[in-house]
Amino acid sequence: MYCQRLAALPAQTDLFLPFPIGTVPKVRNAPTSIQLPLTKNRKNGPRISAISTDEIPPNALRRKRDPNWRGGFSVGVDLGMSRTGLALSKGFNFRPLTVLNLRGQKLEDQLLEIAKQQEADEFIVGLPKSSDGKETPQSNKIRSVAGRLAVSAAQRGWRVYLQDENGTSIEAMDRMINVGLGKSDRQSKIDAYAAVMVLERYFSMSGEGTELVVPKNLDLQDKLRRGPPKDTDFYPEDYED
Repeated sequence: MYCQRLAALPAQTDLFLPFPIGTVPKVRNAPTSIQLPLTKNRKNGPRISAISTDEIPPNALRRKRDPNWRGGFSVGVDLGMSRTGLALSKGFNFRPLTVLNLRGQKLEDQLLEIAKQQEADEFIVGLPKSSDGKETPQSNKIRSVAGRLAVSAAQRGWRVYLQDENGTSIEAMDRMINVGLGKSDRQSKIDAYAAVMVLERYFSMSGEGTELVVPKNLDLQDKLRRGPPKDTDFYPEDYED
């Protein structure tokens, strides 16, 4: 899923595409991503005709806007070369889930199955960045995987967001030491705890600075706008006769 990075627009959101201009050939139908601004200054900017994060904000921002908002479980994803750590947020409760030793389509299928089992409707994928906020060579690989996942997730009305994960591995190690995990447990669970750190950062910032990965297919964009079917456990009034 290769795209070019566009210059920031002073609109509701900034559009980002996985690769800097000139580094890769153009590929059709690759997903784009939309970034939630770190500032709230949205005056006098041209409107973006595609999906906006105001239309489908991340769960962290929904909860900030409406403390009574219900639903919206989130799966944190720490993607690695051979291992992928997963964590879950239900409300403000964060916990490690598992570590997957899968790649490619098998990994994407398993991520979707876990989200279904956990009744989650969004993935928060850690994006590697340097300490000064610049992207790394690994960032391109993560964007590619996130782009493919976003296409499959959109079929279900689920969303994929990218979150800066710089420093989360160190934070994860500190957390595991603080909770008393031994060396062998730390080695086997660090990816899952890194995913916890990604989720905690995402919620602490109320979703600001995250990037929504958007498939270019218009039908999938419509499914993203509609979102998944409402859960009767959270919205029983919508199913009352």
